[in-house]
Amino acid sequence: MRLANGYIWQIALRRKLARHFIVRHMRVRDHLLLLLDLIGTALFAAEGATAGVHVRLDLLGVLVVAFLTALGGGIVRDILLGATPPNAMRDWRYVATALTAGLIVFTLRTSIAASGEGWVQVLDAAGLSLFAVAGATKAIEYGIHPLMATMLGGLTAVGGGTLRDILINQIPNVLKADVYAAAALLGAAITVTLRKVGIKPPMADVAGIVCCFATRMAAVHFHWNLPIAG
Repeated sequence: MRLANGYIWQIALRRKLARHFIVRHMRVRDHLLLLLDLIGTALFAAEGATAGVHVRLDLLGVLVVAFLTALGGGIVRDILLGATPPNAMRDWRYVATALTAGLIVFTLRTSIAASGEGWVQVLDAAGLSLFAVAGATKAIEYGIHPLMATMLGGLTAVGGGTLRDILINQIPNVLKADVYAAAALLGAAITVTLRKVGIKPPMADVAGIVCCFATRMAAVHFHWNLPIAG
């Protein structure tokens, strides 16, 4: 009887430990996704606000452009995934991050207006990389097919920038010949592929971010372009 009780106790303990590790893994995964989202939000908001400063928008205009640049792609992603209301509407940290970054850029507008476009390209590439991977990662967590997860990663990355360009009356980067959306899709595809073959999320995510960022910056530096119709 004692042996039976001891065996039952061991099984219960193992199940408890298994549940503990599963819950801990889920918390780490959720925190990592939140971190990627918030860093990408800050970078894209700063980039969007900078674009607003360069076209001489007022404070409200700069904040609106910063908000939509930072959160537009993620909102569309969450709606398509059925994750409603979107994170940006449920978690105050997204809005606070976007508006704070926009306000900081507006406060430093004199220095920013006199600066070149180089650092803006870096911010844009960094935000593009983080959002591409964060979007693909969230799609995977929702059980979306790998191909569609890659597409959603690309959509998350370019959605906000497209809204930004429309608001400041420019042709969206995603419609131009330079390697922009293609870099986002590459980063998302690498993350999805590595996760599917069993690579741990942090390594898979970092690989996707680095590849997307490097591809985008190389395209800017070397003036890489996709084929043009006609």
